[in-house]
Amino acid sequence: MFKSIMVPVDLAEAELAQPAIANAVSFAKVSGGTVRLVYVRSLVPVTYMEFVPADFDAEQQQDAEAKLAEIAAKVDLPPEQVSAKVLIGSVHGEVLAEADASGTDLIVIGSHEPGMLAYVIGSNASAIVRRAKCSVMVLRHA
Repeated sequence: MFKSIMVPVDLAEAELAQPAIANAVSFAKVSGGTVRLVYVRSLVPVTYMEFVPADFDAEQQQDAEAKLAEIAAKVDLPPEQVSAKVLIGSVHGEVLAEADASGTDLIVIGSHEPGMLAYVIGSNASAIVRRAKCSVMVLRHA
């Protein structure tokens, strides 16, 4: 049974994660496991740093943490079975590193129907599937 379940969430498209969260909750209820929501922020290129306020990065981190906490608060599990973490970097790289570090058994991820660009450069979901050391469930959305 899956005891440690991770759900990557894109805060720009949080509704895409809802079916993934619901599936993760179902697994956690059966196993008594935990659900960890993860959002990965993009790095601001160094060349743009002189154009943003000094506290920009801290504000972005706080905003992302607050939004992810709102989503986590609505998860249908006791609070001690739900956690949320905001990371910075490449989505698939950070999700995989966090999965390894936290002993994740299952990653449940929502994914769009791939467009032509995804076939050419790949998607985060496909990179996670290819490189994950744990089980991965991909829920496809049209």
